[in-house]
Amino acid sequence: MKLPEFVAAGEAHWAELRQLCTRRRSLEADEVLRLAELYRSATADLATARTRFPNDPVTTDLERLVANARSAVYAGTGRREGMVAFFADTYWALIFERRRPLALAALLLIVPGLLGSLWSVVDPDGLGRMLPPEFLWVTAAESTDQGYGSAGLVGFSTFVLTNNVRVTLTAFALGVTYGIGTGWILVQNGVILGAMAGLAVGSGNGRVFVAAVVAHGVLELSCIVVAGASGLSLGRAILRPGSRTRRESLGHEAVVAVQLALGTSAWLVLAGFVEGFGSRTGLSWLPTTVIGLVLGTLFWGLVIWRGRRRDSHPGQPLGANVSAHTAA
Repeated sequence: MKLPEFVAAGEAHWAELRQLCTRRRSLEADEVLRLAELYRSATADLATARTRFPNDPVTTDLERLVANARSAVYAGTGRREGMVAFFADTYWALIFERRRPLALAALLLIVPGLLGSLWSVVDPDGLGRMLPPEFLWVTAAESTDQGYGSAGLVGFSTFVLTNNVRVTLTAFALGVTYGIGTGWILVQNGVILGAMAGLAVGSGNGRVFVAAVVAHGVLELSCIVVAGASGLSLGRAILRPGSRTRRESLGHEAVVAVQLALGTSAWLVLAGFVEGFGSRTGLSWLPTTVIGLVLGTLFWGLVIWRGRRRDSHPGQPLGANVSAHTAA
């Protein structure tokens, strides 16, 4: 692209951004979203100008414009307010924007789970020999009360939390394998869960299994699905970068993955707490089921409510807040 073409393509947006910056203290809600979008676009134009026209005055002008716009975007936004906005709004929007990868991740968990359950019916002995011993408690357990004292419950909850975060972060990170590693994590967890459920029901321990799993499991599996969707999106960014270069596409989605990992880890803390102090204390299947359904409804309700609220603004680009921070 030659300089006149570059200027012609961007000058209208640059002029609009300048105008919004001068009115930064009196912007309407839709204008704030437009400001963020134009800021992101201008930073991309600046990167292009620095590469192709480093000595031209247009590059200097863009540097000033981006610096001014950055002040307008982040003026008066402290760290605390930014974190509140993230957990109240941005996190849910990032999930909602990835609806298709989310559906695929759910299928990669649910379908293998059903196959694992079928396997437990067809060949329970063979399945029992293949599963690690720590998963076979479902065939013998009579209660979820494992006799932990207060200190023991704290230790167990910490162990569970650490393991859940490790599995979830692995699903995020393996997106760089074109999503194949992420898919394998989802399939593996689905098969194991389905197999355990089938073995538990076949051994007459179905209610014990529900009591031990559902309270924390609905939220925990929701987090794994979100991690899977993010990993699959990362793989898609590598395979199908669209109008961006492959490096730009990967960098954008990687930043989004970090934010999703941050938000999801907070919910994993809650899931670990519920497993340590609820699922392993002898509660029956009914209260644990109620707890699980309440937590699951809360999580996905926020995805739909808060995520759709952001999605209703068509001018807001995917991960705009994330991209703006990255560009700055």
